[in-house]
Amino acid sequence: MAYDIRIPVHVLPLWVILLSFFLLGFNEYTADAAEALKPLTHADKVTRTTSGQVDMCLACHREQPDRAHGRDVLGCYVCHLGNPLTGDKDKAHRGMLLNPGDLRYARKTCGQSGCHVRQVRWVESSLMATNRGILSTLRYYWGESKNQNEDITVRDLIEKKLNSPALSYYRKLCATCHLWMKKGVLPGFLAEKGGGCSACHSVEAPGKGHVQILKAVPLKNCVRCHNRSGRIGLSYQGIYESEGYGTPYVQGDLSDKQLDDGRYYHSLPDDIHHRSGLVCIDCHTQKEVMGDGKAHAHMEQQVRITCRTCHAKAESLKRAMKEDAKRIARDKGPADLPDFVLKKGRVFLKGKIDHKLHKLKPPKPFQCASGVHRRLSCQACHSTWVPQCYGCHVRVDYSKTQLDKLTLKKTPGQWQEFRSFIRFEAPPLGMLGPGPESGSSRQSVVILVPGCQDMVSFLDTGGRWTGDFKRLTVSWMDPHTTQKGSRTCRGCHVDSRALALGLGNLWFSGKNKWEFTPALRPDSKDLGISPPLDAFVDIDGHPLVHFSRPWLRTFNRKEISRILYVGLCLDCHKGWNDPVMRSWKSGSPPAPCSRAFLVDKYPRANSSISPNR
Repeated sequence: MAYDIRIPVHVLPLWVILLSFFLLGFNEYTADAAEALKPLTHADKVTRTTSGQVDMCLACHREQPDRAHGRDVLGCYVCHLGNPLTGDKDKAHRGMLLNPGDLRYARKTCGQSGCHVRQVRWVESSLMATNRGILSTLRYYWGESKNQNEDITVRDLIEKKLNSPALSYYRKLCATCHLWMKKGVLPGFLAEKGGGCSACHSVEAPGKGHVQILKAVPLKNCVRCHNRSGRIGLSYQGIYESEGYGTPYVQGDLSDKQLDDGRYYHSLPDDIHHRSGLVCIDCHTQKEVMGDGKAHAHMEQQVRITCRTCHAKAESLKRAMKEDAKRIARDKGPADLPDFVLKKGRVFLKGKIDHKLHKLKPPKPFQCASGVHRRLSCQACHSTWVPQCYGCHVRVDYSKTQLDKLTLKKTPGQWQEFRSFIRFEAPPLGMLGPGPESGSSRQSVVILVPGCQDMVSFLDTGGRWTGDFKRLTVSWMDPHTTQKGSRTCRGCHVDSRALALGLGNLWFSGKNKWEFTPALRPDSKDLGISPPLDAFVDIDGHPLVHFSRPWLRTFNRKEISRILYVGLCLDCHKGWNDPVMRSWKSGSPPAPCSRAFLVDKYPRANSSISPNR
């Protein structure tokens, strides 16, 4: 082994220094000679890890990442590379990685033999790394591909330099929320995004210490990316993005409720699970978040957990725990279930950060499991508010340039987004499944959201309009706004917005005849769109929009009528405790009532049913 021995200049005898000047000559004093004589930054002793491995980095670096990655056990070189056998700073740092979690190098660092080999390979093909669903769906919506299952990834865009109008839009407005993004290269709050493994598993240490590496990912790391589009990271915390006017004003100034990117927000009831102290990873398993090694195209293929995973009878949960334990032993892989704990015959969910045991309660037998509600998803009732962003106006101006977030270079084409309005109340409902990849073997009532209502305009290099296109698409989601209570009966059976008809006036004009007048039609016509932006279906059950999946749809005419029939009785029969409601048969119209007009006459056209009544 070669040792790099250097003697600081302050310990050399004076005659050695003078002799050096004589031999080199004052006028021929070179930079190399000066480098040799000046004080050097170097380690003054040989340092080793607890296993005896030489790692000279430890002589200078005192930082401690965490107990599992302890400096005395692993050293610095194992993760950060470089040269651990020299005490010279410059030589030691040559080839060193500041962020070992960067996916470009993760196979050599986090994924090296003996460490997280499988996890790194899973992450590389996960949706958070590939953005495959976002890219293929966007291209399909914009007419650039035949279907939304295209095998295209962020890495393809980077390495193959793929581009198109849809991909240009993604590159400039969307390409910061993927794990191939280099951490710290973008300005402001965007600098926190990306970084591969480090995007999730690290937090800044107090002062200037080494970042802390965490197994239990904190909520704020998830919300760093999951705060746009579906906005589930914000909604989970009770944060509702407002229209952007900065109201309500505070002492004559703009609201102080503002996100890092400048968006204003209002505070609404947070998710009951957030209120209980649960974070994302308490429900979502390693396979869901990091992937399972398969190249899934869409989120529903990778997400496995549902409300019923936890909210089931104790015996069902115990059986699921036994099956999961057998699978783990057989496959030597991670769990498919959250961290369930059996204590005194009851099953609890153990929080990965708060370490508390959270009670798991089964659904209420009548309200949730009755025949008339057997097709309802949990969210359809218990997500009482959902962000709904209507009218996504997108404009690209090729007379201007904008930063490409993948190449980090400004290129022609500046993209901007605007919206018509955003709403949170009365989430629309529709039907999902069954389908080959719908995640459901039967049809279920789910929450519908605009996703997206694209109205795209193009301006040429002279700033002149050259054309546009429109596509109004509806998707479904779990908004992560679950409440202990639920919507009222009137909130579904009377409110036109819940039926995806949109805001307007709804009334019963005779036997089997419902009428509806929308409120937003004039605004939509100004945009060159026939139906109102908040109308996904008309009163006769004809869809007015596209759907994000073939197995997603709005209610048909028969279903709309059946839902509204119940509303005819709600003025007197208020809810589940009423015997009439408890004995209601699915699909049956209300029987004639001695205390009201006959159903075929009540209410008449001049007696509208108001959602707020």
